[in-house]
Amino acid sequence: MEIIIIGLVAFFAAILTFFSGFGLGTILTPVMMVFFPVDIAVAFTGIVHFSNNIFKLFIVGNKADKKVLLYFGIPAIIAAFVGSYFLVIMDTDYIMYSLSFFGNVNSVSYVKFLISLLLIVFAFMDLIPFFKKLEFGEKSLPIGGVLSGFFGGLSGNQGALRSSFLIKLNLKKEVFIATTVIISFFVDLTRLGVYFSDLSNINLEDYYILGIVSISSAILGAFIGNKLLKKVTLNYIRTLVASLILILAFGLLLGLI
Repeated sequence: MEIIIIGLVAFFAAILTFFSGFGLGTILTPVMMVFFPVDIAVAFTGIVHFSNNIFKLFIVGNKADKKVLLYFGIPAIIAAFVGSYFLVIMDTDYIMYSLSFFGNVNSVSYVKFLISLLLIVFAFMDLIPFFKKLEFGEKSLPIGGVLSGFFGGLSGNQGALRSSFLIKLNLKKEVFIATTVIISFFVDLTRLGVYFSDLSNINLEDYYILGIVSISSAILGAFIGNKLLKKVTLNYIRTLVASLILILAFGLLLGLI
């Protein structure tokens, strides 16, 4: 039963995140954790995410904006390393406040609180009519890359920060999706060592079916998302990105993520 549930979640999450450029890991990880230990959940979610990005790379990767990849993507990846380093040496788990829901205590660190505020600002910039007219120029690409990469490495929510910035570049919908896919692919590539180190302690023979079903479901979801691309508008994608970012931000504020 757990494999069917995970497969369905991976399928629908892949469709949704095909347009937004983030969210597959955010949605799939907690579902995996319901049925499996944390190390297995994190490792397999990483593999599903990476495999899904490889597939999307083949179907839309050629439409990416090379200038954005160069001036935004490279600074983002470098800054992600820096953010990850600060995550290791800093006391980023320092608790700002705690909330209790149905007997469970959820704690919110200063880092999560800061990231959630940043995400809310970006989201409202795409939802409020006055700010929707605002666009970022080419000169702001390295700054956006550094900010999204650093805070993404520090918090693990790099995809949301990346999409919230790139959507303001007013790229064509195909270009926006392709560009986020390629940057996400290389970010995933830098984290492969972590995933493989987790998997080295796991007996993979017990999880072959889980891996095949979840990866296949996510790829099928991405395939359908690509088919639906012609039917959606850039305005729809912008609204979707902003809405998902708000959900993520409030999830962080409430300590649910």
